[in-house]
Parts: sequence; C-alpha cells; structure tokens
Amino acid sequence: MATYFRIAFLVIALCSTFIHCSSSEAVDFTIGFTEVPLNSSSFHNHYPFNLNVSDRYSFIDGIHRFWIYADDKPMINKPKAGPRSEIRIQGYDYSHGVWQFEGHGLVPSGSSGVSVMQLFGSDPPRATTLMVRTYNGSLTYYRRPVLVPNIWDRWFKLNVIHDVEASKVKIYIDAVMVYEAQGNGGTSHYFKFGVYKQNDPSYYMESRWKGIRVFTKYGLI
Repeated sequence: MATYFRIAFLVIALCSTFIHCSSSEAVDFTIGFTEVPLNSSSFHNHYPFNLNVSDRYSFIDGIHRFWIYADDKPMINKPKAGPRSEIRIQGYDYSHGVWQFEGHGLVPSGSSGVSVMQLFGSDPPRATTLMVRTYNGSLTYYRRPVLVPNIWDRWFKLNVIHDVEASKVKIYIDAVMVYEAQGNGGTSHYFKFGVYKQNDPSYYMESRWKGIRVFTKYGLI
C-alpha cells in the first residue's frame, strides 16, 4: 500500500510540472486524422550555405541527426538568420484545416538555446506559429514556458496539432497535452525539425529525430 501511494504521489508531482496536464489527454491523437504519404522528396534540407548537407546532417538506421555550431553560416537565402540544419517538410503547405506533426526526438546533453521543431508561417513580424526549443535541458515553447524539464539524452514523442480556423495549437509530449497556444495568423504553414540557433546558444547544438509523420483532417491534402 505504501508503494502505491508513493507511485501516486510521483504521478501527481510529475503532472504538476506540465501545463494543462490531464490523464484524459493520454490517447491516440491521430484518430480522426488522415496520414499523408511522406517519402525522400518530402524532406528538404536547410543547412549552412558554405557546406554540404552531409557536413551537418546524417540519416542512418531511420534516425535523422542534425548538428550545427554557433558560428556556422546561415542558409543561402537567409543571410540575416542564424545557422541551422533542418528538414522542411514540403508538398504539404497548408492554409486551412487541422494538421498534425508527430515525431520522436532526442536532444543530447549540452545543446541549449536552439529550436528543434517549428510550425512555420505567421502574421508579421513573427515568422512562425510555434517553436519547440531547448534551454538548459528543458523543452520550451519559444523561450518560455517550460513544457518538459530534464529532456536531455532521452527520446520523447512530440505531437503538434494546428487548427487553423480556430487559431489554436496544442502541444503533446509523450501522450500528454502540455500546452495550448493561440495561433499567429499567416496564410501558409509547414513543419520543420532539426536544429536552428536561437538566443543564448551553446556552441554545439544537436537533435535527432525518427518516426516522422504528418496528418490532416477533412481530406484537405
């Protein structure tokens, strides 16, 4: 009995670290969605303009690995932006409907001040509707709030659901909704994942991803 109460207390304590944490959210969020087909042409790499893709990216045994250094060059058509090694999911840009990104990510210890997933497209002056970043071992929504602490060196499952008409974005980590945000407008959106330098970065930044999937509702593909 004592063991049971210790476990229950631990669950409550962990849940209190999340925003909008609820056991009722621990479901399959892809039910009611249609998965869109992805292939190699769906994954377009963005990387420093003076390097080759393979200098900052590898794909081995189903795992996408991205890494950059804080003094890397930007991508060729973004001279004022920070360095990045990312994949832009192409072929499924959208302006309406409900869309979902799913992937399993890992951020090695030490990687900080970096975006590891983006929902691109917004009303100016912001360029994105969502960024999932890591700072000092925590996953964050932009710079704050903290979505999940102590994320380094472990795989986590990320689901992001964007309802364009409702202007809502929901973020799920390991099958628990951790945050709901307002949309930021914009006329076209798409998903990106990898590493993209933000403020207060570590010198070396890395993330790894596998099991990337994209879904939509209402047959809007």
